[in-house]
Amino acid sequence: MKETLVVALIQSHLAWENPVHNRANFTQKINSISSKVDLIILPEMFTTGFTMNAVEVAETMEGNTLQWLTKMAKKVDCAITGSLIIKEEENYYNRLIFMFPNGSYEMYDKHQLFTLAKEEEVYSAGQKELIVDYKGWKIKPLICYDLRFPVWARNTADYDVLLYVASWPKVRISAWDTLLKARAIENMCYCIGVNRIGLDGKGFEYNGHSDVYDVLGNSVLGEIPIEKELILYTTLERSHIKKMREKFSFLKDRDDFQLLF
Repeated sequence: MKETLVVALIQSHLAWENPVHNRANFTQKINSISSKVDLIILPEMFTTGFTMNAVEVAETMEGNTLQWLTKMAKKVDCAITGSLIIKEEENYYNRLIFMFPNGSYEMYDKHQLFTLAKEEEVYSAGQKELIVDYKGWKIKPLICYDLRFPVWARNTADYDVLLYVASWPKVRISAWDTLLKARAIENMCYCIGVNRIGLDGKGFEYNGHSDVYDVLGNSVLGEIPIEKELILYTTLERSHIKKMREKFSFLKDRDDFQLLF
């Protein structure tokens, strides 16, 4: 069990519907990380951008990106996570892969589909939560629009880290900033959000604002150039979670409920 978890957030432009280019881009960025990290986080649909053209760009669980994730995680001896478009039988999923350094992985399919972009007409919604146990840390990964639905994130399992990968547009970025902070406060956990930057193939603009909030909702990254392409580093401390939860026992007062599907 590690007392600290070193995390790298890669905030990047995404080439529209071009997995080859995007994998090469992230290969270069990951290889540029010179210090030892435990977890690398990529944005939502990091191989294509947030596209509804699943028929043309979807991959399988045996496809090039899964092979790439396996290779890169082993090479840098670090877990890597992000979401991509996966086809299984006749269904398409916005699927997050949490790839471990040993080549094993866990996965989460986006539950709250973005109806404003008609995501529900293309993709199937996930019906299963995921909490990853990694180096003794309990991590709950979610995807973009999930951020607007606090019940889906409610910390009933005493997880340590809530993690969102996203393609959150500039026009609504204030909601992103506010909700990430709120999810950290109400769940008494670290909350990490990794968003993309740049223009997509539909002309929508993204301006990053990737950040990490502690149990009290304070940004742990400080003053950063939040609208640029960059790699952000942070160290999560288990002692912070323990100290704050002992001092402020708010989670003990939470409602007991179960999600029904």
